[in-house]
Amino acid sequence: MTEQLQLDMGHIRISDDVVAKIAGMAALETPGIAAMSGGLSEGWAKRLSGKNVQKGVTVEVGQLEAAIDLRIIVLYETPIHEVCRMLQQNVREAVENMSGLKIVEVNVKVEGVAFKDDEI
Repeated sequence: MTEQLQLDMGHIRISDDVVAKIAGMAALETPGIAAMSGGLSEGWAKRLSGKNVQKGVTVEVGQLEAAIDLRIIVLYETPIHEVCRMLQQNVREAVENMSGLKIVEVNVKVEGVAFKDDEI
């Protein structure tokens, strides 16, 4: 779904996929994050539909606000709560700065732990 912002000069539409991509890139740049977790259902969606589903990121974009859900895998021996707080902050700043949307929440679900040598 694509939502739009009404401005004096016209409409601006920001796709859910754009917000998801910004959030995913900001998440992967956060120290302590090993990978995004796609989950089983998302893997099937990619195979069946051929669509480029943003791995580990779900967004709901409204006219002026957005909510983001992230599913992540953290590196072993990192303080999970600190990594998740930093992740929330990084994603919020990146999406707000690039899109102008107000982020009302960034929910994080830690779905795994990986060693530095693991292939993810």
